[in-house]
Amino acid sequence: MTTMLRSLLLATLALALVQPAVGQSKVGTTAAQFLGIGIGPRGNAMGGAFVALGNDATAMYWNPGGLSRLGQSQVMASHTDWLVETNLNWIGVSLALDADNAVGISLTQLDLGEDDVTTVSRPEGTGERWTAQDIAFTLTYARNLTDRFSIGGSFKYITQQIWNESASTIAFDVGLLFTTPFDGLRLGMSLTNFGGDLQLDGKDLTRRIDLDPENSGNNETIVANLKTDSWELPLFFRAGVSYDLAKSDMMSATISADAVRPNDNLEHVNIGGEFGFRDVFFVRLGWKGLFLDDSEEGFSAGAGLNYPIFGGTAASIDYTYQDFGIFDGVQTITLAIKF
Repeated sequence: MTTMLRSLLLATLALALVQPAVGQSKVGTTAAQFLGIGIGPRGNAMGGAFVALGNDATAMYWNPGGLSRLGQSQVMASHTDWLVETNLNWIGVSLALDADNAVGISLTQLDLGEDDVTTVSRPEGTGERWTAQDIAFTLTYARNLTDRFSIGGSFKYITQQIWNESASTIAFDVGLLFTTPFDGLRLGMSLTNFGGDLQLDGKDLTRRIDLDPENSGNNETIVANLKTDSWELPLFFRAGVSYDLAKSDMMSATISADAVRPNDNLEHVNIGGEFGFRDVFFVRLGWKGLFLDDSEEGFSAGAGLNYPIFGGTAASIDYTYQDFGIFDGVQTITLAIKF
């Protein structure tokens, strides 16, 4: 068991820390940027410092290794008013199979809206409407290998669509969570979106061409497909720590910090804290993107209400506001039922 765990850790670190061979910057050179938008108001309110917590259904996004530590099943739906009048919607279901195993399924959609189709000759519109959206469908499995160590993995189907063109691929996530012998101290690590490239294809890329326009007598209506570039997925390596400053029936206080290394930006740190009263009312604060000079992201804050319904069933509602610099602030609201 020790050898297997060591191998998993080393493999994950090797994948995350490998440097690209090219010398130029890769900032902003990946597709499917919606995969980097934080899911759920808890993780977002804590500045994205959630990899060592992951103690709700959004662990499927932050760290699938935390899913088997929930101890109960959960249904969660989240809506985010994202930038420039777009919307991010997420729904997830986690099922505790037994004390050590859990599975989850989730759907993420970035709705980019729709607008009129215009051309040079018809700038007022052709009467058609174009739409665009990004979707990720995720299946997750997590297991407690010991009373302190858990591991989880996810399979993702990712697709992007704009009008008549689309691109799709598959990707994988892996996450580890370790509850240390030091009371209240947890360590987490995840590698997300390790998979294939995205390349757009569709009927608007089909053209009739003349292969030799300088000469007559050849077929001038040969059908050809224009080829677009392929783009990598945004790969994230996260390593984090969380610590319970206080935990009692009356109140709780938790702080956390994540170091994040993406393949399309610079390394940065996220920090956050959560303060709870009687496990009913929660206040959260965070800061995202420390050490990123040009980031528009930064301060975040939120609150949540957890209300027992009957037996071990409880309902919760959470809200988060994230500052986004020159853009309007981003707001997220989530409803969840634990059973």
